[in-house]
Amino acid sequence: MNVIILCLLAVVLARNTNGGLPPPERSYKILMLLPAASKSHKNVFMAFSEALADRGHKVVILSGLPQSSKHSNILEINHEMPYMGDSSKSVFEKGKSATGGLGTFAITLPAMARQMYKIPSVKQLYEKRKEFDLIIVNHMFNEIAYPFVHELPFITVATPGMDPRQSAVLGNILNPSYVPNLLGSYPHPLSLLQRIKNTFMHIVIPFFWRHWAVVPLIQKEISAQFPDLPPLLDIERNQSLTLINTHFSITTPVPLLPSQVEVGGMHCRPAKPLPQDLESWLAGAGSEGVIYFSLGSVARGESMPSEYRQIFLEAFRRLPQRILWKYEGELEDVPDNVRITSWLPQQDILGHNNVKVFISHGGLLSLQESIYHAKPLLVLPIFGDQPRNGMFVEDSGLGHMLVWAELTADRVVDTLSDIISNPKHKGNVARMSASLRDQVTTPQERALFWTEYVIRHHGAPHLRCPAAQLSWVEFLMLDVLAFLLLALLLLLLLIHLLKTISTALFSSSAKNKKD
Repeated sequence: MNVIILCLLAVVLARNTNGGLPPPERSYKILMLLPAASKSHKNVFMAFSEALADRGHKVVILSGLPQSSKHSNILEINHEMPYMGDSSKSVFEKGKSATGGLGTFAITLPAMARQMYKIPSVKQLYEKRKEFDLIIVNHMFNEIAYPFVHELPFITVATPGMDPRQSAVLGNILNPSYVPNLLGSYPHPLSLLQRIKNTFMHIVIPFFWRHWAVVPLIQKEISAQFPDLPPLLDIERNQSLTLINTHFSITTPVPLLPSQVEVGGMHCRPAKPLPQDLESWLAGAGSEGVIYFSLGSVARGESMPSEYRQIFLEAFRRLPQRILWKYEGELEDVPDNVRITSWLPQQDILGHNNVKVFISHGGLLSLQESIYHAKPLLVLPIFGDQPRNGMFVEDSGLGHMLVWAELTADRVVDTLSDIISNPKHKGNVARMSASLRDQVTTPQERALFWTEYVIRHHGAPHLRCPAAQLSWVEFLMLDVLAFLLLALLLLLLLIHLLKTISTALFSSSAKNKKD
């Protein structure tokens, strides 16, 4: 009997050493709120929710997107409000704006805040919010969900990766001398001009979003419906933890608080076998290989301006590789080496040995998948954080970035040829892929552990940094500096006064002696 017990103990210890988690104490009820989310944001949450559901937890998801899980422990509620469904027609215009497309949310999010809590399914869910053990909010764009979490334990998922705005909310203000802003990046070390620009963006983006163009309008709509609710930005400070969709191996390493946990690549997985016809087509490309082209889930192919479509068709016609192009819509005069499909299993394609390059818009999930499967990139950023990701690809030697306004067929052909023929790109991405995969626990296991940790410890208030409760005056110690300057000024005045008195006394004494 003792031998059997020792053997079982050895198995358990070995399992924990390999990163396995012990069973949860019970089945938790978890509410995920991502009412304003793109398909890519939901993909992060679905990988997370599936892992929670496999642990036996009951997960309810509120979003504006169609159901995407068949798991018996997952219930998806669609609020059915329009959000990003039609925005694909204008994404190329968004990229031209000074705010990287963030300005459109000043219209859509207040409108959603005005309508959301009047929807019967959302209203019913709000009334039952206290029945959940934990609420998880998508950090980006979802201040409209904060009424749900007032006085309740909640965590956030930073779907766009490290966001200096959110890090500051948690009490960890990142240094703009080397940390990229949300919309742009620079090669290290930054020059004086780059540090000035980066500091400016670190200040302007939070001010634009939180204090000027977006949150004040959302606050007005929420206050009209919940007059006794504290300010949304005060509620935001009470988050127990954030799960950041990034990893130090694939971005700029930064100091983190215990309440900031990296889970980047949580959705990445090994490639599965492809359908036979697609497998045959990829394998049939021979040694020249295949170029995979996809602009993600928001920028539909048919929304691409016609001049760009013609540039790509001309360029692809001149390449020896086969081109697998995810394109929604009809295309005329397609070269024989190009295959057009409206949907493709991206990770299974990126994991195929015959794929040489991934032409991408530079979305964070696509970037992570490309690195995970060790595929070099040609990035064509459109809006949002995509320019920052494209700069990272260029600066890290994972491939190249091109600007849409400067596209020509020659430039596309030359750039793709360089990425394929120059072994440094493949070598760089292979090394980064190995680093990303070399982790003591998987991103899913970290997300699961810390989520359950917050529940077990009733919101885990001990994780919160005291700096999160300080005003900017207190954090920067401006009041202390003012006190010290005032004390120094008083000291100087006192010294001057004593010197004046001393001079007067000595002058008077000297005069009396002379008399």
